[in-house]
Amino acid sequence: MTKTPKSKGTPVVTKATPPVKGVPLTDRNSTGEAFGLILQYNFNMMLKWAPVARKGEDIEGVHQARVSLRRLRSAVGLFRKAIPREITDSWNVEMGWVASAMGAARDLDVFIAEGLAAMAGKIPLESGEKKLLELATRSRDKAYEDIRAMMDGERYRAFVNDFPKWLDAEGWKQGDLSEVVRAGMDKSIRKYAVTMLGKRMRTTLAFGERMGSMTTTELHALRIECKKLRYAFEFFQPLFPGHGMVEFGLHLKGLQDLLGIMNDVTVMHGLLDKLLDGVTDLETMQFAGALIGWRARQYEEVRGQLDARWNEFASVALPWMK
Repeated sequence: MTKTPKSKGTPVVTKATPPVKGVPLTDRNSTGEAFGLILQYNFNMMLKWAPVARKGEDIEGVHQARVSLRRLRSAVGLFRKAIPREITDSWNVEMGWVASAMGAARDLDVFIAEGLAAMAGKIPLESGEKKLLELATRSRDKAYEDIRAMMDGERYRAFVNDFPKWLDAEGWKQGDLSEVVRAGMDKSIRKYAVTMLGKRMRTTLAFGERMGSMTTTELHALRIECKKLRYAFEFFQPLFPGHGMVEFGLHLKGLQDLLGIMNDVTVMHGLLDKLLDGVTDLETMQFAGALIGWRARQYEEVRGQLDARWNEFASVALPWMK
């Protein structure tokens, strides 16, 4: 994707270089060390992208900042058997709050850059197209103003100041921990990784076992489980080098891509409800209706590919078991 010309209220769309997906863990790392390394890396990635998100001129800013926050929260959940919930719950809440504050901007970025852009000039309702784009752009501008207000607030500043101090102090090792918990943190990460990858894979397979008859809500839940598995896979991939991990990752990404497109279409309905609240202009409503029809067709096309993609994924060898 190439850059689009900058203009007021129109963030640039870039083809960003994908960030490294984690730290180079080795068998020499303990479970506690691996937890800290993963958190530190992804927090640094959030800090890298936060100023881009704040500026609002490149949609990768909000996108990558939110990905980093989701990966942080996923790591907290992934290590819950080793790191007690009460140690990380307060940080998990803050991470979720920051990610949620960026959610509206991300949804509108996707709607404009992928939904409306794909439809540009393809339906003879030019006036309605222009008016809907203006509505979406104004709403997105407001969403970015909300992000800047959030980042200027005391709660956000406390999070970005205090969390790295907790990481430096290895806060998850502090306090009144049982000997069992401490011993678990000291064990090699490899065994823990095998256990958790297997658990995430079994959960994902269970969610998708009725693939042919899943509802939209169930498909959304499957997408979330695939995302959790993907993050776990990326965190632990350095522990299991080889072509098998690459192949597994490609199958998982292919499945996620289809589920992501379907989710974008589903999200669009609720987004349009908000954008069109109180709108009575016929041309705008007509174009919105045409957009829904266009995207519904795309949804069905992707849904038709999903069974085959799922079967490929479900039959792939598990490289961490070799």
